[in-house]
Amino acid sequence: MAVKLRLHRMGAKKNPFYRIVAIDSRKSRDGEYIEQVGYYNPKTEPATVKIDAEIAKKWLANGAQPTDTVRALFVNEGIIAGSAKYAKKEAAQEEVSAVDAAVEAAVAKIED
Repeated sequence: MAVKLRLHRMGAKKNPFYRIVAIDSRKSRDGEYIEQVGYYNPKTEPATVKIDAEIAKKWLANGAQPTDTVRALFVNEGIIAGSAKYAKKEAAQEEVSAVDAAVEAAVAKIED
């Protein structure tokens, strides 16, 4: 049995939220799952993510494979190490802000 860590869709039409679950890879998206690891609500600002790190690490240690979205959530929550591909959005925005400030400073220097 191959176990996946993936999103289980919940909520009303056009207002989804997701449970992060450990599930047999052969089951359907909303099929019966083994254990709930956490939840993710992308509709709130900022997105709400609550993950039980102990349970997630237990499943990862037992060979469960997270989907790309769940892997990104784990990286953002610091549960697993990740590549720059999954860097937090805020970190990217801070870099953009720093570059914008440098550009504004350079423009101001040129105008003087």
